Parts: sequence; structure tokens; C-alpha cells
Amino acid sequence: MGSRRDFIEKMSLTALSLPILYGSTPLFAAFEQPYDAPILRVAIMGLGSYATRVAKAMVDCKRAKLVGVISGTPSKITKWQAEYDIPEKNCYNYANFDSIKDNPDIDAVYIITPNGLHCEQAIRVAKASKHVICEKPMAINAEEGERMVKACEAANVKLLVGYRMHFEPKTVEVIRMRKAGEFGQPKFFQGQSGFVIGNPDQWRLNKELSGGGAMMDIGIYSVNGARYMLGEEPIWITAQETKTDPVMFKEGIDETITFQMGFPSGAVASCLSTYAMRHLDRFFMTGDDGWVEMQPSTGYGPIEGRTHKGELSQPHITHQTLQMDGMAQLIFDGIQPLVPVDGEEGLKDLKIIDAIYRAAKKGEKVML
Repeated sequence: MGSRRDFIEKMSLTALSLPILYGSTPLFAAFEQPYDAPILRVAIMGLGSYATRVAKAMVDCKRAKLVGVISGTPSKITKWQAEYDIPEKNCYNYANFDSIKDNPDIDAVYIITPNGLHCEQAIRVAKASKHVICEKPMAINAEEGERMVKACEAANVKLLVGYRMHFEPKTVEVIRMRKAGEFGQPKFFQGQSGFVIGNPDQWRLNKELSGGGAMMDIGIYSVNGARYMLGEEPIWITAQETKTDPVMFKEGIDETITFQMGFPSGAVASCLSTYAMRHLDRFFMTGDDGWVEMQPSTGYGPIEGRTHKGELSQPHITHQTLQMDGMAQLIFDGIQPLVPVDGEEGLKDLKIIDAIYRAAKKGEKVML
């Protein structure tokens, strides 16, 4: 006969294994082992610091598993093989990864390389008939993003973008509240996204690799956040660029941009993207009947927030774990998150960022 402790442990495991629900839709599927359903088998391309974060988060996934790696550094491949039990046949470099087409043990490739490499790498992955998961920004401009979307459509594979916040519980609750009309008509959004960047020699400050500066790295959170918090697409943009260190932030690398967006309903957004100021990770939205403030709003967590109804109390779960389980559910079951994570969603952000750069350069309102 089992002990009381055995019973409590079994009940706890059962509770943890239930799907997390938001409204009537499961955010991701989580089940007790043994798990008898398709597992999304993923190879990660680019084994840097964020890839390491994703890999560690995937250890706790129920529907996704890290099974392969692609890197130009042999020593990294060897280290990851040992740490994640990756077989030699699932290891590739940037020259030979097209042969992944002949590997039936890999379903998708998660591209976590510098922005300027995303487009061509995604097209190669699509041609190899594997689903593409691409870190954001999806590309360095909308033209590249459109090429990626078309390539994945032609290959009949999914193109997904690493929008982890679209699966984060407090963020999902705010979106649910907005959709349910609990804020009334949204009127104003403020997004503050920034930090002080470190090493001046890193790829994020190389125009060819990054496609830009803070806007391409951290500003995209306010762009995307404005869209899902207000529930609309902008129709005009104005922007202003400030640069205090032209040595570190060379031509084409933005240090600080403030930008404003107007929406069809009359709602407006005022946002800041910077590599030169600390403690900037805040969203605020107000409507006719309520408001929400989130700070931190997009960091790795835990996210904190409150509304006119009180504190947001949803649990903190590692974002990338939720993201990868959610993407597996999307690919296998067709269940979409409240806000899309597909290539079309990524392309919308790129079109807005292109317009922000044009507005800052011209000093004029840009219509979308």
C-alpha cells in the first residue's frame, strides 16, 4: 500500500500535468508521462547565449525536444552533444546543413543567429522541407521577410517567429481582458524598451549582421506590444532619433528612437527604444473603462503587472518552455495562440520598423 506521501506526490504530478487554460483554449499541451502524441523534434541553429537559454527551457517541454544542432564552431557542437545527448548524425555546420533534408529525425530548425543571416538560412531550411522557427526580428527588413514567407509557403512548411510573450501567462490574460472588452475602447499605449549595451564589438552593433541598432533588438517589443495591447494595426508613424555616441553607434546603428503610432480607432501609442538607458521595460495601456501596467513587461521573468481590477497573479513559467510547447501544438494540432506567431505576424512588425526608420530619417509622418 502506498504511503500518504506517495499519494500526495502522485496528486501533485497529476495537477501539474493538466493543460493550462486561458478561457476555453489550452495555451499548451502538457500530459503525464508516458506521453503518447507527436513530439516536435527541433535542431537549434546558432549556439550562442540565447540558444543556451532555449535549450535549457526545452528540457521541461512535453511536446518539443532538442534533437540536433547547427553551428560553425566544432567545440560548441561537442559540448552540446554531451550536455543534451545529441547524436552525431544530427549535428551540422553552416556549409552542410542542407543535408538535413535527408534526416527524418528532425522536424524543425530554430534559427537563433544574427538578424542579417535569418533570411537566407530560413530559405535553406524551407528548401530542406523542415519547419522554420526564427528568432525575432524575423529579418532585417520587410523585403527579406516576404522572401521568407514565400519560400516557406512554396515548401509547404510552417514559418514561426520566436514571440515568447504571446505565450506568457500574464500577457495572455491582458490580451484576453482586452478582447473581452474589460478595458473598454483602448485609447493609449506607452512602451518603454531599453538597456545599456555592453561590448562595442558585438554583432548587434554591426549593421550588416543586425540590420540596425536598438530598434531591431529591443524596440521590436514595443512595436509588437502596441499591436497586441491595443488590438489594432497602425496607420501612421512618426519617429525621432537621438545619438549621443556616434563612435559606438555608427551610421545605420540607432542608439535611441522615440516613435509614435496612430490607429484606425483613434488610439495612439508613444514608445521609446534605446541602447543607452537603464530600467526600461514597461508597458502601459488605458481604455475607456480600465487600464493595465506591466513592469517588467517583456523580460525573461517573472513579468509583473496590475490592472484596474488588481494585481495579475498568473504563474511564472519559463517563457521558452511555453513557447516551444505552444509551437508544437500549433504545428501538430493547428491550435493558434491568441496572438499569431507566424511569418505574417513577423512581417507586420518588419513593415512597421521599416516605416519607423523612414520617419526618423525624413522627419515626416509616414502613412502605412
